[in-house]
Amino acid sequence: MRTIDLRGQSLSPADMLAAVPRAAQARAEALEAAMAIVEAVRISGETALRDQAERFDRVSGHAIRVPEEHVAEAAASVDPAVRAALEAAIDRVRRGSAAQVPAPQTTEIGAGARITQRWQPVTRAGVYIPGGKAPLASSVVMNVVPAQVAGVTSIALASPPQAAHGGRVHPTILAAASLLGIDEIYAIGGAGAIGALAHGVSDIGLDPVDVVSGPGNNYVASAKRVVAGVVGTDSEAGATEILIVADADADPSLIAVDLISQAEHDEQASAVLVTDSAALAEQVAEKVAEFAATTMHAARVAEALAGPQSAIVLVDDREMAVAFSNAYAPEHLELHLVDAAEAAAHFTSAGAVFVGDQTPVSLGDYMAGSNHVLPTGGQARYAAGLGAYTFLRPQQVIEYDHAALAEVRSGVVALANAEVLPAHGDAVEARFRDAPR
Repeated sequence: MRTIDLRGQSLSPADMLAAVPRAAQARAEALEAAMAIVEAVRISGETALRDQAERFDRVSGHAIRVPEEHVAEAAASVDPAVRAALEAAIDRVRRGSAAQVPAPQTTEIGAGARITQRWQPVTRAGVYIPGGKAPLASSVVMNVVPAQVAGVTSIALASPPQAAHGGRVHPTILAAASLLGIDEIYAIGGAGAIGALAHGVSDIGLDPVDVVSGPGNNYVASAKRVVAGVVGTDSEAGATEILIVADADADPSLIAVDLISQAEHDEQASAVLVTDSAALAEQVAEKVAEFAATTMHAARVAEALAGPQSAIVLVDDREMAVAFSNAYAPEHLELHLVDAAEAAAHFTSAGAVFVGDQTPVSLGDYMAGSNHVLPTGGQARYAAGLGAYTFLRPQQVIEYDHAALAEVRSGVVALANAEVLPAHGDAVEARFRDAPR
């Protein structure tokens, strides 16, 4: 990993972002490709999906709508330890998601005048589960459980067909879906899956959804941008990111393994350490080189760590570390600080914050009870991770009686006339032309 020394400089947020750039060119190319893929699915439906499966997944002639027997076989053959872990994760994420569903609130504006705030679930959700470099069965839990907690009654799941499994969706993904009662499953991958969920594919009985969610690579993230406006989407969860802020007392070995844990996802993954300790920076660099060479996905990790999106960043002090982190707005933020719990309040822009050196991102990926579908690419400055609220629509229900309307009658007419919209005022006046009620 390269080391960038920002000490002794007065930097704007833009300067800090420029120091560790994200893969903007890759995202731009992905967007162009995703537009073509989504449009092909919209126009050609199943034909386009089969062409894409052959091109990207090396699969042909497979069942796009997953038969029930495939799901049953996967559920019956899943490793008992994996089943137990999935069941535990489902329980934890369900409990963590329940707090994200607000109770209806009624505000009494005056006598006979009230506004009720309620949160309505969408009717139908489409969830995408990656299966390329890693079959993310945990993402089934992270996507489906919040939708179910929100009250969504129709959920379609899409995941890539696997050449190694005869064109079937990965069996662990199918097993996770079975545990959650999901029986509408499609063997569709990448940007094409996002397009299929958004536009529907009548040839295979896939009806359009209202919201599309789920992580993926830059093509999946870009496809969400393409279909935004056609359907709701969660954040554009592209190539994964980890930023660790550490002080001189941090354990370099723990930092190194955590950086590697996210780098193994993808060659475009971002792994960043921010510290005011030059000694720690040097120790982490040594440990990363040592550990990365022996990990299973060493080549992938090496490419991610050598890329411009990964770095060890030296800063003057804690204040500068906070400023850098908040400007970068990472997907995952780990705080390896002696006062991590107190310091967490200052780190305001991150998809999720992992406090202390015993709370690694890997915990959040699987068993913390939090959600691992999080905004990347700096979107954590304004976007939230996936949750039950992703599938909820806030609505206001307004109820006034005649007396309450009379109280504001003149105000409505005055404002309507001021805006030269007299029919607005007439609509209120019409209710007072007859005898008083």
